Amino acid sequence: MHATWNALAKSVKDHLVGFVALNLGAGAVCLLVVPFVAAPARRAWPYLALSVVIHVGYQALLLQSYRVGDFNQVYPIARGTAPLLVALLAAPLADERLGALQLAGVVAIGSGLISLAHVRDWLRPARGRPGPSPGLRGRPGPPPALAFAFATGLLITAYSLVDGLGVRRAESTLGYAAWLVLIESMSIPVFALLRERARVRRAWRTTWRPAGSGGVLSVTAYAIVLWAQTRGALAAVTALRETGVIVAAVIGTVVFHEHFGRRRLVAAIFVATGVVLLNVG
Repeated sequence: MHATWNALAKSVKDHLVGFVALNLGAGAVCLLVVPFVAAPARRAWPYLALSVVIHVGYQALLLQSYRVGDFNQVYPIARGTAPLLVALLAAPLADERLGALQLAGVVAIGSGLISLAHVRDWLRPARGRPGPSPGLRGRPGPPPALAFAFATGLLITAYSLVDGLGVRRAESTLGYAAWLVLIESMSIPVFALLRERARVRRAWRTTWRPAGSGGVLSVTAYAIVLWAQTRGALAAVTALRETGVIVAAVIGTVVFHEHFGRRRLVAAIFVATGVVLLNVG
């Protein structure tokens, strides 16, 4: 689900309008759900409020990452950064310590996911291939895309930890998920309608169906993640969630016609090995 909604967000021509439709789709689902689920407990609301702020920043960075970088490069770096950092931070923040095999699994998954991105190809294109495309303010395209992708990964780490702690205090996983996404989903549409109304109107007809469908997938996928975080270690859940990058690699190759070679095959094996280690440990 996660790989698919990201691919839908990347596929639209105007990414800002795409994220408007994505948020409206997710918000509509939550608006229908909120009356029928218990609200989060009071002690969970500080976590939920902080998470909303982090999620808005995450979406802004993800939008910018997709604007300047390839799907098969941005997505693995953004998603692959989080498992390693969550594993390190969950011990002091959530009093969770992984066993040796589980920690090896997290490292294998994180390393494999980041390897899928071909980081070296961004910084030093192969001979005979065209150089990096122009990026922000005339700078080469890959370095700013790389920076945006890693920054996105840092915010994924932050909201994974905050939501993992918050949902355990909420006493209602669906209530926490619905209120979180409902509040979060207002930010980008409000900004776009105030600042880029004509742009939204021009691109809306060709954008709302794929991106709106992505919004429905995104809220469903994250509700499943929050449910899993109430029953498993934060690092393990985060690492298993990011195995969607393998699906993303297939989508990037088949849909976006991006290269998939031996290096990415080896990286996928690393990820699969990490999943096994997590479950065995």
